[in-house]
Amino acid sequence: MLSSITHSSTLSILLYPLSPKPGCCSSRKLNVRTHPWEKSVEKSVKLRTMVVGCKIDNQEMGFQASERLYLGMDFGTSGARYALIDKQGTIHAEGKREYPNYMKEDSLDWALSWKTTLFSLLEDVPVHLRPLVASISLDGTSATTLIIDSKTGEPLARPYLYNESCPDALPLVKSIAPINHTVCSGSSTLCKLVSWWNNDDSDKKSTMLLHQADWLLWLLHGQLGVSDYNNALKVGYDPEADSYPDWLLSQPYAQLLPTVKAPGTSIGHLKGDIRTQFGFSEDCIVCTGTTDSIAAFLAARATKPGKAVTSLGSTLAIKLLSTTRIEDARYGVYSHRLDDKWLVGGASNTGGAVLKENFSDEQLEKLSEHINPMEASPLDYYPLKSVGERFPVANLKMEPRYLISLSTLGHCYRILYSSR
Repeated sequence: MLSSITHSSTLSILLYPLSPKPGCCSSRKLNVRTHPWEKSVEKSVKLRTMVVGCKIDNQEMGFQASERLYLGMDFGTSGARYALIDKQGTIHAEGKREYPNYMKEDSLDWALSWKTTLFSLLEDVPVHLRPLVASISLDGTSATTLIIDSKTGEPLARPYLYNESCPDALPLVKSIAPINHTVCSGSSTLCKLVSWWNNDDSDKKSTMLLHQADWLLWLLHGQLGVSDYNNALKVGYDPEADSYPDWLLSQPYAQLLPTVKAPGTSIGHLKGDIRTQFGFSEDCIVCTGTTDSIAAFLAARATKPGKAVTSLGSTLAIKLLSTTRIEDARYGVYSHRLDDKWLVGGASNTGGAVLKENFSDEQLEKLSEHINPMEASPLDYYPLKSVGERFPVANLKMEPRYLISLSTLGHCYRILYSSR
């Protein structure tokens, strides 16, 4: 069963076999301390760690010294976070890092940046709490895809990011997949795999596909080729049948597909060299992960069908808990499995990233004060960083809209004038 970390500043999740009970493990007031550390890999990397209710001598911990803790990490688009909780969901430490800007040729080396951040977060976990960690898991951005060497685990090409589209592969994918299937979108994992397969001249006999979360977890457990059915959805995995469909297995690139397990499944123990380096216990296990928007849904603790959670990050995602599975690639709608129910929703390319590109933090704060959420906006804007949208309509050619008509401008002036 899935369990989540809930706290004010992160969407980190934790997957472990037992369901947490609500409430705190201690009724006494918890002390909060903030530690600014300077041990960053690069100057641009920022860290904020919070330790809750703990002292090194274990005299004032808010939990029994023998109780186990659980480490969850959230890898977003611009940085990563961690949270350390107990079975009741009480947070004992949390922190975040921005990704260092490593360059490879003329582009960012995302894989190295993610890897560096992963081990930075492990180092940020308070030393005296590391031996209490029973399991580790993490989430990554959905459809962020890596093609790796199946022997060494090293990326053979730059990662395909979550919102990157491969329109060259879309006709081929549509020719083999059921009509309006989730993979029938240019940004699907399968389109990225097909695009690489048809355009890369390297030896494909010793290659493998992994998602961002899969690859980062492999760095911790060392068993190459394991994924979860949340991340594998957009490569064509059928979570209802719990298998890859025949139309996908019959393709020549099917040999690259990873083994799929349920999210939160134990994969293996934390690698010995990592345990030794960071001081985690010998029985600490690593579990399969999930996607970032599912992590957000779990963190919100919406448990009844009909409840929806909107996640505003670099992009905008929505998930609604349902007893019915719905998929229609024309509208970018798909369904993730969550135990015996479904998370129906989609992800738009609009969101925080396009706002950050056009406004400073101070401007966003001041302008937001003038928004009346009870009134519909008269503006016909559709802010996108680049051409192409995924949800609520899948349109690779959709243009951003930033211009305002004269009639709308006059309407805005009237509203402004009447409010004075």
